[in-house]
Amino acid sequence: MPLRIRHTLIMAAGRGLRMGPLTDVIPKPMAPYLNSTLIGVGIEKIRPLMHQIHVTVGYKGAMLAQHLIERGVDTVFNTEGHGNAWWLYHTLLATLDEPLFVLTCDNVTDIDFSSLEEEYFAAGAPPALIVPVRPVDGVDGDYIEHDAQIVTGLGRERATDLYASGIQIVNPARINALCPGGETFYDVWRPLIEQRLLRVSHVQPRAWFSVDTIADLQRLR
Repeated sequence: MPLRIRHTLIMAAGRGLRMGPLTDVIPKPMAPYLNSTLIGVGIEKIRPLMHQIHVTVGYKGAMLAQHLIERGVDTVFNTEGHGNAWWLYHTLLATLDEPLFVLTCDNVTDIDFSSLEEEYFAAGAPPALIVPVRPVDGVDGDYIEHDAQIVTGLGRERATDLYASGIQIVNPARINALCPGGETFYDVWRPLIEQRLLRVSHVQPRAWFSVDTIADLQRLR
């Protein structure tokens, strides 16, 4: 059943250097997985819930864009050479004054999007809400500090019992108004933390795995 949050943005522009030599031939999102690809499985999972799916591409962008078009993606944004939040400021999504899910192509997850959506609106539809996950051995991540679900710190220096999973809900128009001129999500998160406007959800993925290397891909399979 479709959700009230109608849009999803999947970030898939990275080079994937740690997955060479596979990524010398294909972009990381097209790594084979479950008779499809990493990003193909993600699209199949989210498609029944969403009105529109958008994807950022960069490395081997033409090859990946063709792969995405064949899978019915609505919009492809070329963000090569830019930070992971550049699309929030420099694409048609910049003026979108409604929430969208932000996912990453290399995080394979099982999460209740309906419960996450419900929590987002119950929290007053903040400009950004990040989804946590318990730290995983061997997987680097940004630790989350929070006070009653309001994020007070985010980084890799002070360990906590929560990581940022890579899943978020953001309102692009509100981000542009509150955090102008960013390139990366650190540029977005820092001013929101200062204004106590960045929230972390209670909802966590039922399963979560980050694919950064060929060994990770083999473990996932």
